[in-house]
Amino acid sequence: MRGRERFGALPVVTRYSLLPLLFLASPLCAQEPAPPESPTAAKVQSPWPFQDSDIPVDPEFRFGQFANGMRYIIRQNDRPEQTALVRMVIGSGSLAETDAERGLAHFLEHMAFNGSTNVPEGEMVKLLEREGLAFGADTNASTGFEETVYKLDLPRSDPALLDTALMLMRETASELLIAPEAVDRERGVILSERRDRTNFSLKDTLDQFEFTTPGARYGDRLPIGVPAVLETASADDLRKFYRREYVPANTVVLVVGDFDEDLIKAAIEKHFSSWQAAPLPPEPAAGPVDVSRAGVTDIHLDPALSERITVTRLSSWQNEPDLVANRRQNLLRSIGYGIVNRRLLAQARSAEPPFRGAGFGTGDIFEEARSTNLVIDSADGEWSKGLTAAAFTLRQALHFGFTKAEVAEQVAGALTAQENAAASAGTRTNASLMGTALSLVSDEQIPSTPASGLERLRAFLPYITPAAVLEAVRRDAAPLDNPLIRFRGRTMPEGGFEALRRTWDATVAGSVEPLAEAEQVPFGYTDFGPPGAIVSDTVEPRLGIRQIRFENGVMLNLKRTELQEDRIAFEINLDGGSLLNTPENPLATAMVPVLPVGGLGKHSQDELQSILAGRSVGWSLGTETDSFTASGTTTARDLALQLQLLTAGLTDPGYRREAEIQYRRNVANFFKSKDASPSGALGNALGGIISDNDPRFTLQPEDAYMALDFAKLRDVIGGRLASGALEVALVGDLEEQAAIDLVAASLGALPRREAEFRPRTEARQRAFTADRTPRMLRHSGEADQALLRLTWPTTDDSDLALDARLTILERVVRLALQEELRERLGKTYSPSANSSTSRDYSGYGTFAIAASVDVADVGATREAIAAALKRLRGEAIDTDMLDRARRPLLETYDNALKSNGGWLGLVSRAQSESERITRFLRAREVIAEVTTEEIRQTADRFLQPGALLEVLVIPEQGDQSQE
Repeated sequence: MRGRERFGALPVVTRYSLLPLLFLASPLCAQEPAPPESPTAAKVQSPWPFQDSDIPVDPEFRFGQFANGMRYIIRQNDRPEQTALVRMVIGSGSLAETDAERGLAHFLEHMAFNGSTNVPEGEMVKLLEREGLAFGADTNASTGFEETVYKLDLPRSDPALLDTALMLMRETASELLIAPEAVDRERGVILSERRDRTNFSLKDTLDQFEFTTPGARYGDRLPIGVPAVLETASADDLRKFYRREYVPANTVVLVVGDFDEDLIKAAIEKHFSSWQAAPLPPEPAAGPVDVSRAGVTDIHLDPALSERITVTRLSSWQNEPDLVANRRQNLLRSIGYGIVNRRLLAQARSAEPPFRGAGFGTGDIFEEARSTNLVIDSADGEWSKGLTAAAFTLRQALHFGFTKAEVAEQVAGALTAQENAAASAGTRTNASLMGTALSLVSDEQIPSTPASGLERLRAFLPYITPAAVLEAVRRDAAPLDNPLIRFRGRTMPEGGFEALRRTWDATVAGSVEPLAEAEQVPFGYTDFGPPGAIVSDTVEPRLGIRQIRFENGVMLNLKRTELQEDRIAFEINLDGGSLLNTPENPLATAMVPVLPVGGLGKHSQDELQSILAGRSVGWSLGTETDSFTASGTTTARDLALQLQLLTAGLTDPGYRREAEIQYRRNVANFFKSKDASPSGALGNALGGIISDNDPRFTLQPEDAYMALDFAKLRDVIGGRLASGALEVALVGDLEEQAAIDLVAASLGALPRREAEFRPRTEARQRAFTADRTPRMLRHSGEADQALLRLTWPTTDDSDLALDARLTILERVVRLALQEELRERLGKTYSPSANSSTSRDYSGYGTFAIAASVDVADVGATREAIAAALKRLRGEAIDTDMLDRARRPLLETYDNALKSNGGWLGLVSRAQSESERITRFLRAREVIAEVTTEEIRQTADRFLQPGALLEVLVIPEQGDQSQE
């Protein structure tokens, strides 16, 4: 709310990268430029940043502020129709804590669900479940460094439900009881969450903070807190923080959805205008950060960490409010950073890659400093080669600049993103618009219309030159002179600290040469022969799905919708899938997802990225049980190219060596860390345990994966690519005849294929082990972490009524475990239950419960689960629990076809698996008819102690008594 940090995964390619691995950038398409002559707005104090900006705000948003200082944002929107999102942002997070309060911002977030003036403890979640909101999915909250956000996703645009949601937000804002006994009950949940989140990655992050910015407050203010505070914090401590930080002037309420704006405003005013005004809490510091820090080297070792070098220089923070001139500069430098990272990506994709990946970027460390980083991920032991190559590439770019072709490629992507945004602006989703509004609140990014952004971008295009881009990057990035150098990995780098510094110094002292311009070639796959003839054209009567079959056997399913302007979702299903794996060749299809990395016969993957720049197309391949799939989203203007790309991918895969190299490097890295966490150790062993080591479902030795290559893959799937049954689905804003003609000219023009998907009955056999002996696994993570997994065999999904009962039983068990393990005992943060009935393997299904707990609590957890299941088997649940389990599921069905993605799930196999449609149309009624006694009977049938398979994961150096 007061700063501009970005938190996330791997932000090394754009302006706001902050520290590697932690802070994300705004998407390039959001960086709307303005012509150089645009004036800069004067800075004045006002409640909304757009009042001080020359960027025109989207007039469809409605902004307001009450006399008590609380602000609100409203947006009427009907995608998905008859739904809404409600958010409340408190402009305080963990940075607002004193040393004695570390973790209380997050602790307080938890207390929002534990009793208030008008909602008894434990009733808030139940109240929402009765309204169809599932805990976690629709009801949630999060705490960051600078803000706490409360979230409710409303499945219906019911005024009464909106009133309830806003009532609960007001209860959270000012009416929490924070009873001592409730604090003590929640304390175990908080400590459990902290235990689960402590791992090699978190330790790496903390070391990185301390090395890069030693003494900065933010490094000692992770939202999860510290045990010394969490174990002793009192209700009074929490109330003190609550009264100080939760005040109207520090709060914004946001509602986006299918309600009349006046109705929303009246509901917000009803619940929040009476909130007593209070002083705005002081703005906390995130620093101090010493921007002169340089010339220091750090080595952080952990067996689970892949090798990475980060080269950093700090510089002073620059205040850059969201003005058109600053967006212009941000676009220029984003293009420059994008080009540098594009060059690094090309090296990572080469036949002799010097590193697994690399990135370069600059970003803000809150409002304390800026950080410029070069990050190199290398294969173990290859850090020197990676560092040398990446540093050379960076120096080459910053010395000689960029080519016109490189700039054009980046501009094409930015322009297409903005054009697509403008074309679909009228059907943006609630989530998209809420994200835009939250960016205003959290990052002071002005929500202008996509059309106005496109207009500014087009006006600025003549000014985007290689010279302007280079100047912008040079001005933005801190020179990496005498930098901070940090190594992290599994083993000490050869030569230690001195070798790291010596390698860098030698690299930057060497000469550089300009980059040779690559030859630009056109896409080589546009003619597949005469268009295919149609032999069948019908319409599925219940859902209006048009079903076409071409003479060559290709099936096409079409559904036109108006859910998203200018967007077409696509999916192809090719006969095959993991059913091609056999006990003798269990890894037959393991390399299928890598196939697109090998490019096409005429173009490498890297060449394709340049050729297809600025086009809304993509090519990937995944493996389902009975098919290979490719899916994505395109536009009407790029549908022809998308279909050509898919056709080329099936008919002329590149099978290049560089893809094999990337695959093997990833395999090596996976096996070195596969047991680094309880969940990792479990996931990698469970398939073999349950299947009695059936090779098809068992992780194979590393050598077996390393022995794979494209020659073996071609032998397995070559016939499927050439002649396997193929079903194509298109859903969205399409013109049917034009789409049919485009498919006819591409996939429909191929040689004749098999007409139907092969049944492969012999491959559809999967057993559940008869050996119910409890199993023990070891993980190499934290010494206090254990994972208990209980699994029962069930059945397949052929009986819809039984499948519905198992699905509801899953939700009932989850509710029961949350109440027992989380709320009453405080043993685990997030117990889970899952029913998985197979559509592909006859008679096969599982029901599983998992709980991540302290090693010392395994026995108590096991007993609590057994007691909860005994009650479910022995007596029918009350109708309220059934309603709380079932209502969110019914709402899911009611909203399933309000997106193109929802439709695609039915359209994708509308011809080869038409029963999916029948099943979908019947499911809601079947779910609604399930009774409490049927749930008891289902639990009694499947969840018997004698049928249970227990797997316990404990630390390698743990308590041997668990044996």
